[in-house]
Amino acid sequence: MPPAAGGGLAGSELRARRGRCGPPATGAASRDVAAKAAAPSPQRSAVSSQRLEAAGRWALLALVTLLSFATRFHRLEEPRHICWDETHFGKMGSYYINRTFFFDVHPPLGKMLIGLAGYLSGYDGTFLFQKPGDKYEHHSYMGMRGFCAFLGSWLIPFAYLTVLDLSKSLPAALLTAALLTFDTGCLTLSQYILLDPILMFFIMAAMLSMVKYNSCADRPFSAPWWFWLSLTGISLAGALGVKFVGLFIILQVGLNTISDLWHLLGDLSLSLVTVGKHLTARILCLIVLPLALYTATFAVHFMVLSKSGPGDGFFSSAFQSRLSGNNLHNASIPEHLAYGSVITVKNLRMAIGYLHSHRHLYPEGIGARQQQVTTYLHKDYNNLWIIKKHNTNSDPLDPSFPVEFVRHGDIIRLEHKETSRNLHSHYHEAPLTRKHYQVTGYGINGTGDSNDFWRIEVVNRKFGNRIKVLRSRIRFIHLVTGCVLGSSGKVLPKWGWEQLEVTCTPYLKETLNSIWNVEDHINPKLPNISLDVLQPSFPEILLESHMVMIRGNNGLKPKDNEFTSKPWHWPINYQGLRFSGINDTDFRVYLLGNPVVWWLNLLSIALYLLSGSILAIAMQRGAQLPAEVKGLSQVLLRGGGQVLLGWMLHYFPFFLMGRILYFHHYFPAMLFSSMLTGILWDTLLRLCAWAVASPRLARGIHVVGVLSLLLGTAYSFYLFHPLAYGMVGPLAQDPESPMAGLRWLESWDF
Repeated sequence: MPPAAGGGLAGSELRARRGRCGPPATGAASRDVAAKAAAPSPQRSAVSSQRLEAAGRWALLALVTLLSFATRFHRLEEPRHICWDETHFGKMGSYYINRTFFFDVHPPLGKMLIGLAGYLSGYDGTFLFQKPGDKYEHHSYMGMRGFCAFLGSWLIPFAYLTVLDLSKSLPAALLTAALLTFDTGCLTLSQYILLDPILMFFIMAAMLSMVKYNSCADRPFSAPWWFWLSLTGISLAGALGVKFVGLFIILQVGLNTISDLWHLLGDLSLSLVTVGKHLTARILCLIVLPLALYTATFAVHFMVLSKSGPGDGFFSSAFQSRLSGNNLHNASIPEHLAYGSVITVKNLRMAIGYLHSHRHLYPEGIGARQQQVTTYLHKDYNNLWIIKKHNTNSDPLDPSFPVEFVRHGDIIRLEHKETSRNLHSHYHEAPLTRKHYQVTGYGINGTGDSNDFWRIEVVNRKFGNRIKVLRSRIRFIHLVTGCVLGSSGKVLPKWGWEQLEVTCTPYLKETLNSIWNVEDHINPKLPNISLDVLQPSFPEILLESHMVMIRGNNGLKPKDNEFTSKPWHWPINYQGLRFSGINDTDFRVYLLGNPVVWWLNLLSIALYLLSGSILAIAMQRGAQLPAEVKGLSQVLLRGGGQVLLGWMLHYFPFFLMGRILYFHHYFPAMLFSSMLTGILWDTLLRLCAWAVASPRLARGIHVVGVLSLLLGTAYSFYLFHPLAYGMVGPLAQDPESPMAGLRWLESWDF
């Protein structure tokens, strides 16, 4: 407050005191005294200013949140048909409603939440979700889309609050919020029945919670500190429970925790007991709690999906025995394998199926022209085999013969029940896999030659042990060639009915392709036992489901005419992904990032690496920086470094993956690059403004710079918003198309 005001206030107080014991003042003097007395004190002005500033912050957060929800829910019902991967995740939501078991390469939380949203919004689980383009008609799909849009809408306020906490700058937070609000790609992913908005919600929730509990470091073990630490653990469980990509945010929180504990250990004012308490708190909240929640999601998953369904064939026979409707559920079969039994033999590798044969022969030029042997995923009479001794044709089921059990190390024959030909191999090359031997059906009425003999071995067992149905993991070693029976997993041509190739591999390395188990088992001479005693425990099915998911992820390959992309394509926005429609009469949605936002993010990463390196070197060399520059440098290096690490952890691992990759895999990394852009440009503009002598001009430079970036992203969204909200009419290649001038790269196919 200016001195004159202070002087006026003192004078009025003096006059008022005199007035109480002296003659009455004039009317004008009285009004002046009253006005001066009502003037606020400096302390009250400061409190009022803080309240006003806090109200402004909350109003700005409310505005950001409102704009986020408005853009995500606008035209959410369009198009009224299946778009892209809605065919998968909508169908999986239906499976949960119908309690039908299925298989997916991702953990179950995201699909469970989609199914729950559908159930609560009145969807009855009857829509087939067969292929993109199928109309929803009377089926209720808005609940599932609305749930994904709801979670996707929170990404913007989460990013806003994270940047605000890291930079202590409203303009930086506002710029980050604008970049994400006006990005067409982030908008598109949030509007459909997909796992991506759910995954990104938990990633950003974990990031925000981590930053918040870091900011409570001066109040350890306080209620807010425990709240944010626990919420971080809950968010980590959510991220990993939706997709294994959640491991990247777990790694980031883990690195932050290690750094935090290392600094605490170096603080000599803390006792080792206190450091131990910090360590225990983090173990409980960031390891035990997430693992418990993650395991609980699988417990719910297995409890809900109790009926047999399309996922049965991906899992072991023991796993299938727990599913109602499966032929192994509540079945009673002999426990130990005996000669004369009719059996089915199932490969343990995911999606290989049962050892199978049929009357069709291999065509001319494909090894020996003998009966085909394949694997087949579905139940079929042609999957049945009779297990016999190698050196006799006598019927083991004859009542006069005693029961003789098959044991580890025995030499056996497998006779195909429907065609009476023996499982056979020889030195002819396999149909598709070079250096492997062909497997055929050979002989007449069970009579063949020595190439029909196989030694049956139980993995990790001793010779002489009996072989258990369902539980024993067995291999078949060809006696003459020494090769191992297995399946390559390759699909045979039409002459093989597009079933999977069976080979005998001379390479004895133990792989799941060459390991089998006995599933069905029929032998009237043996007592039956209930398969309930063979059902796996929860830890066993949890482990098996993870093994199947990991193998499934690694085995994902592109289908014919499917759009895929490479990680180096993603940051440059090289190629989008068609969500819906292919011609000028279709309602077209195209997943593509707002190019202004994405290229600004790419430029920001380069600028950050350059400016951050210069500042880090200058500070390391002991350069005497002005206080304001030093403060801004700390924000840039610490806050910016935190989000740059997030971008790197969510981007670079994809270069090491052998599985099929799509453009949408980059979007978690894009969230971090947008936060980096907000922090970087706000800091650079402040540094530029600091270099200007005039305070008024400095403030103008900062304000104009931030407004230019905000308006630029908003205008680019105005230009490109039809990509997300839908296009109808001529394609962009047509000069008459409203999108014609916006096809800035030839690789954009909208």
